[in-house]
Amino acid sequence: MKKTITLLGSTGSVGVNALGVIGEHPEHFRVAGLAAGTRADLLKEQIERFSPRSVYIKDSACAHELSHIYGSALTVFSEKEGLAVFAASLNSDILLAATTGTSALLPVLEALDRRKRVALANKEILVMAGSLVMQKLKSSPGASLIPVDSEHNAIFQCLEGAASDAVEKIILTGSGGPLREIPQELFSDLTKEVVIHHPRWKMGKKISVDSATLMNKGLEIIEAAWLFDIPIDKIQVLIHPQAVIHSMVEFKDGAVLAQLGVTDMRLPIQHALSFPQRLSSGASMKLDFTKIPNLTFVMPDRKKFPCLDIAACAARRSGSAPCVLSAADEVAVNAYLDDEIGFQQIPGIIEKVLSRHKHVVNPDLSEIQSIHFWALEETKKLCQAR
Repeated sequence: MKKTITLLGSTGSVGVNALGVIGEHPEHFRVAGLAAGTRADLLKEQIERFSPRSVYIKDSACAHELSHIYGSALTVFSEKEGLAVFAASLNSDILLAATTGTSALLPVLEALDRRKRVALANKEILVMAGSLVMQKLKSSPGASLIPVDSEHNAIFQCLEGAASDAVEKIILTGSGGPLREIPQELFSDLTKEVVIHHPRWKMGKKISVDSATLMNKGLEIIEAAWLFDIPIDKIQVLIHPQAVIHSMVEFKDGAVLAQLGVTDMRLPIQHALSFPQRLSSGASMKLDFTKIPNLTFVMPDRKKFPCLDIAACAARRSGSAPCVLSAADEVAVNAYLDDEIGFQQIPGIIEKVLSRHKHVVNPDLSEIQSIHFWALEETKKLCQAR
């Protein structure tokens, strides 16, 4: 029987790759709904190819246009109804959350409450509300949460069948991003094209900047702590420029399991959708060991990339701190992309917002939403002042 999928963020890089996987396995998957932000032209192409029952597009004018084009053959939602209402109306087997930001939080919580599978490709949701998401997962028998990020999906695979008390350490690997070999003294002269040009992965601009600052690794530490119920101090970050090993798990007996693969997002996406099955993949997704160079590993330069320590500090404080971190990073990165601040100002702004926040130890959903809004506005003020 085909699994029905609702895809949030269908026009982003993960969404496009996910539809590529779905298109290669029509006997296993069927698209029930597609949600996009503003890229109406690409969404139209996806509608024509995958024939979803419903779509969501944030812009009301675009939603009205799609309703006019497709009539009763397609139910169209917009920001007026909200992403959560759209996702809930479809009741799909799998919710693939591939949006950026926090817009998918309510749909994810609702899907888990309905005991569905959530394939999570969104860092901010667990960073913002990891406690709430994991509580919902534990209280919903039959629900499942499978990470799509290459690093966390790798850890998920390495841990399959292992007892939770057998883990000594989780090792998150990262390529080091586009600035790994660029001296810090040259950061002030970097063009935006250099910052967002990732050497290994094709990603959206926001996550590419996070990779350049190493904030992505900091956010991944928080994600891993929630996903795998492991203390922050048992999560290590290693820079692995070849990006062949996507992460590792060290066990108490000294054994280390690693997940290897080509740098292709379709692999973790396909695994999250098909689990526990493993489906065939194209030749381009196969690893050729005869062509792999030496595999190298170094510790990250935390002085050069202060965002890593800023994130780790927020992770150790827990509570509402990661929510503020995520919101501040989102605004600061977008301000940099909009030429409002310089690249080197990003860490300082995030740190400043965190210092102004009144910490909440165990925030509920309402408090998280309020804190997130406060952090967004506070960061906007700081960026405008700079």
